[in-house]
Amino acid sequence: MTSNSVLISEVGPRDGLQNCSAIMPTEEKKRWISALAAAGVKEIEVGSFVSPKLLPQMADTGEIVRHAVQISGLDVAVLVPNLKGAQLALESGAHKITLPMSVSETHSLRNIRRTHDQVIEEAQAIAELIAAQPEGKRPHFEGSLSTAFGCTLEGPIDEAVILRSAERLMAAGCDEVGLSDTTGYGDPGSMRHLIRAVRGVVGAENLTGVHLHNTRGLGLANVMAAYEEGIITFDSSLGGLGGCPTAPGASGNVVTEDLVFMFESMGIDTGIDLEALMATREIVAAALPDEELYGFTPRAGLPLGFKGAPVPAAAE
Repeated sequence: MTSNSVLISEVGPRDGLQNCSAIMPTEEKKRWISALAAAGVKEIEVGSFVSPKLLPQMADTGEIVRHAVQISGLDVAVLVPNLKGAQLALESGAHKITLPMSVSETHSLRNIRRTHDQVIEEAQAIAELIAAQPEGKRPHFEGSLSTAFGCTLEGPIDEAVILRSAERLMAAGCDEVGLSDTTGYGDPGSMRHLIRAVRGVVGAENLTGVHLHNTRGLGLANVMAAYEEGIITFDSSLGGLGGCPTAPGASGNVVTEDLVFMFESMGIDTGIDLEALMATREIVAAALPDEELYGFTPRAGLPLGFKGAPVPAAAE
């Protein structure tokens, strides 16, 4: 990426679908992921390796990963709750593994049935597993600080707990940490403050991405606050699908189509073809007819004469 570009990480096939009551057929998932990649999406979180009894929507994640890693130029990400999930992720060939650590211990116990200490033990075991792999076969390992801006079960979280969690994840062997506004409690002020605070203990190079929800309509405002602080990777979901099944009241993600439109309108390159991206909504709508898809840009259409960010000149 250039200094005038960002990475949009599409999380719809994981975070989006896990909150849907219906199960998207495996072949339609593959079709959707292929279409997203063809539209220029460079990173997709395609699923999570969790018990199918808990999330039947994710039961086919292994097959989905094996399909996605065949797509040239696509970084394939997955979420794992523990070492067993990481082992399955490695077996399927995932390029990136995210382990969620809810800074709200109440949410952590409900979400992945682990205390903070147990999550750190899992992180250490996963890091050791990755280090044991041959060079070139080691997925990137992110520790996600979930509920970082507040929890529907505990309310505000002591900042000291958040910073200590970030330090412990890095010490356990994560390649980086990410900030997740799981419940949509964040605002631009708290976004700037927490990014600076966490970078103060782990370093700016170890916090480059955020995962934001649009629960109270502040998703894009929070994106801009994070971007102005130097964040370059943003999670979002096509049509705003998603939420957290174990955090009551946590609704959908930032809408990918609106996010891409905002950046491209500002001359910030995402590498994504907006019209092709919006066309992938048809796949989701047909496969999940009872799910509402959000987004202002798809409904309004692109402005007359819209061209998006200029293509960066090739380096000589």
